Amino acid sequence: MNGTSTALIVVGLFLIGGIISFAKQKMPAGLIVLLSIGAGMCLLAGVLRLEVWN
Repeated sequence: MNGTSTALIVVGLFLIGGIISFAKQKMPAGLIVLLSIGAGMCLLAGVLRLEVWN
């Protein structure tokens, strides 16, 4: 399960990079909010699934 946790954390960090890029390009706020929610969920799920917490 450690691989799944790592993948979720990497996807979350990738989405955070997208949020920063979209904010600099003045993209619509709704898209940035959706990406923020997705990034938060991926990071939270990845951290909660880590072997350290179990």
